[in-house]
Amino acid sequence: MAEFILDTERVRTTVDNYKRVKSQVEEAAIRANRQVSDVRLMCVTKTVEPQYINPVLDLGADLIGENRVQEYLGKKDALHLDGVERHLIGHLQTNKVRQIVGEVDMIESVDSFRLANEISKQSQKIGTATNVLVEVNVGKEESKSGIYIEELEDLLYSISQLDGVSVKGLMTIPPICDEKEVRKYFERLHRAFVDIKDKRIDNISMELLSMGMSGDYEAAVLEGSNIVRVGSAIFGARKYF
Repeated sequence: MAEFILDTERVRTTVDNYKRVKSQVEEAAIRANRQVSDVRLMCVTKTVEPQYINPVLDLGADLIGENRVQEYLGKKDALHLDGVERHLIGHLQTNKVRQIVGEVDMIESVDSFRLANEISKQSQKIGTATNVLVEVNVGKEESKSGIYIEELEDLLYSISQLDGVSVKGLMTIPPICDEKEVRKYFERLHRAFVDIKDKRIDNISMELLSMGMSGDYEAAVLEGSNIVRVGSAIFGARKYF
């Protein structure tokens, strides 16, 4: 295995990026007449080595998101995770559920009853309950995971009957488009989020609305998001192996 050589300039850039993004998220919250504390910044660490993640965690970042089960499990022991909340945000296959339940604080990408049911089974096996978000395909894109808004309420009622799994809100990845259009997608999901909250479905609590990434997190905050998932704007362009 090749020896890892730390790029100190990349560390400095990452720290500066984190501070800038955090400040911009706070400014967006203020522009939306919200409290700064209402919006959490998630550092998305997909393909990022622990040596570049830890300086951000040491600055006070308290929420990370990983896309792949195996990648997270392979590097978690090298991360400074005391006091840090961990979310799985990528598409989750049912055959990987057993490996990740109990390892993260939340699974943000539940897009079917079948997946929720498997999370329920595996959670009960180890005597825990797993918090999840339901992923909504707000743009109805065939290339993306998630259910359509029109199917959301029925899925939530079905999941509400499961033990060992608790829905805490919604997540989405909108189509790539200009700010005016993307805000329409965010606004539509926020409306659904509020409507479901008003229905007070048992075992379903609309606390978290996870929307907004590196290219549109400020627009998402303005439309009601309370978790923004930012990777490349902090850590730089992803490396694919």
